[in-house]
Amino acid sequence: MRNDGGRPDLAAMMVPLGRALMAAERPVLDAHGLTMWGYTVLLGLGDEPVRTQGALAQAIGADKTRIIGVLDDLQESGLIERRPDPGDRRVHLVSLTGAGRRVRAAAQAAIQEREDRLLARLPAADRAPFLRALQALAALPRDEIVG
Repeated sequence: MRNDGGRPDLAAMMVPLGRALMAAERPVLDAHGLTMWGYTVLLGLGDEPVRTQGALAQAIGADKTRIIGVLDDLQESGLIERRPDPGDRRVHLVSLTGAGRRVRAAAQAAIQEREDRLLARLPAADRAPFLRALQALAALPRDEIVG
């Protein structure tokens, strides 16, 4: 639908695209034994070698109690390691294992290969600016988007 500005609202464009991209990722994640939340956790652990469970949950936009089961599954699969924080034994530190890094890299490469096929539908000159704009919007703090 169009608004008075002559273009569809951002959510009207992004939500269907996001759903289609998630559906395209599903077979890749299944092939790597990952759920969407599991993949999100593995990506969230990429910036820092170790995170607290609470900091990880905040970084990926999840409730910290919600990701406990996801962390349990990833730990049982040998993809992450959890250990008590020596400075505060009530806090658990989470880090990727070597297997976790390999699975994350393989899944991400397969997903980005599919995304590259989609991006190839854009004119070559539009691809890099589109990705830069998307990264800039995705990096905005949530309160700047909502507020």
